[in-house]
Amino acid sequence: MNPILVDIPERIEGERIYLRTCKPGDGPMIYEAVMASLEELKPWMPWANMTQAEELTEANVRESFANFILRKDLRLNIMRKADDAFLGSTGLHRIDWDTRKFEIGYWVDSRYAKNGYVTEAVNLLTCFAFDELNANRIEIRVDTKNTASRRIPENNGFTLEGILRHDSYDSPGTALRSTCVYSKIR
Repeated sequence: MNPILVDIPERIEGERIYLRTCKPGDGPMIYEAVMASLEELKPWMPWANMTQAEELTEANVRESFANFILRKDLRLNIMRKADDAFLGSTGLHRIDWDTRKFEIGYWVDSRYAKNGYVTEAVNLLTCFAFDELNANRIEIRVDTKNTASRRIPENNGFTLEGILRHDSYDSPGTALRSTCVYSKIR
């Protein structure tokens, strides 16, 4: 089946949160969250070390929306049900539709960190990928030094398959880093 024909709902409901398609017009709220969290994101997210501007964020949102429509990358906003607050971002990336392999990525607005929202989002997205997209494999890759982020796959029952030693540079591009590869399989 052509991936563009795969139906994906605009909203996936959880207990305290919902995941929704990242759409044009979301740039300002995402930019605000990035700016509030920039120092916490810089060590782990290469894009956090680039020039930040609301216009650039909106352009990025629109590119991600186009990729969502084409089913090349499925970026989703993490939203709190109680008040529709934007909590962070997640999604299914590095998609291989032939083998039904997906990689989950995520980041959280630091103002909402340590509340279990990302753990809930990853669980919700994992169940969706297995149940609705017939995933055979889901991966999460995390810098070995990012202990808070490592707890997310560990708390969701992912298996640490191994560590890719010195596989890339850190986010600022100054030191070699190693990456934990976690997975769940059907």
